[in-house]
Amino acid sequence: MVGLGRMGSGMTERLRRQGLEVMSYDPKVDSTAGSLEELASQLDRPRVFWLMVPSGDITEATFRQSLDVLEEDDVLVDGGNSFFRDSIRRHEEAKARGIHFVDVGVSGGIWGLEVGFCLMAGGDEEPASRLKPIFEGLAPEKGWAHVGGPGAGHFVKMVHNGIEYGLMEAYAEGFELMSHAEFDLDLEEIAGIWRYGSVVRSWLLDLLYESFKEHGSKLEDIAPYVEDSGEGRWTINEAINLNVPVPVIASSLFARFASRREINFAAKVAAALRNQFGGHAVRAAEKRVEDPDPSR
Repeated sequence: MVGLGRMGSGMTERLRRQGLEVMSYDPKVDSTAGSLEELASQLDRPRVFWLMVPSGDITEATFRQSLDVLEEDDVLVDGGNSFFRDSIRRHEEAKARGIHFVDVGVSGGIWGLEVGFCLMAGGDEEPASRLKPIFEGLAPEKGWAHVGGPGAGHFVKMVHNGIEYGLMEAYAEGFELMSHAEFDLDLEEIAGIWRYGSVVRSWLLDLLYESFKEHGSKLEDIAPYVEDSGEGRWTINEAINLNVPVPVIASSLFARFASRREINFAAKVAAALRNQFGGHAVRAAEKRVEDPDPSR
């Protein structure tokens, strides 16, 4: 396992609990190896390197460094949120060196250690099938699939995250409306009862209820600033390329943009949800200090 952040550390621990032997490397965290070269020496061939590093330049650099360390018939897995077209390219570059490349979309956040990670694998059949013990160790029952060829895993994860944007925004807007109602509504209570028997019950709603319990029904200590990590943008761009309308996903992304410019309760809800399911940091709300001299 290369990368022991929020996801990588949980995945490593879950595999070890399942009885698998996992070597690890992260320059910022205690690991079994102090370098990729040492990590490779700790594994029997054919090896499996599973990358869990941030998307972008770090993934590209780690991918290239791993190619220089691995040998023919080894498997290189990218489990981060990479753009699927980059994964298609990386598959070809690895193949030219005789190394297998498998792209795996991973969902589960900080809760995955206990409940399992949903896995969407893309790549050639043989190396993907070789990873079955790892997939079964990480995922809950029926929680993984080899969804297609090179790039398919990250494509499906991209769409998954686009849907996630839309679901979060729907909850956010509904609770925004209730927060402005003429009635004295207890939003924590409403989120709680909707978890039982309601057609809108979901894990996201469970997490929202936990957020209200932790931060109060007004979410006063959460700043209404919602980041996006790229997948929503990629989903919309691909929808444009394929002439597929995705108005809900597009609107949810634009709502995140708006959250960075104006204060609204819906953004507080979305920020709280991201913190609950993914461990993403939330910005503390700035406290207003009343001027002792209102005439100024």
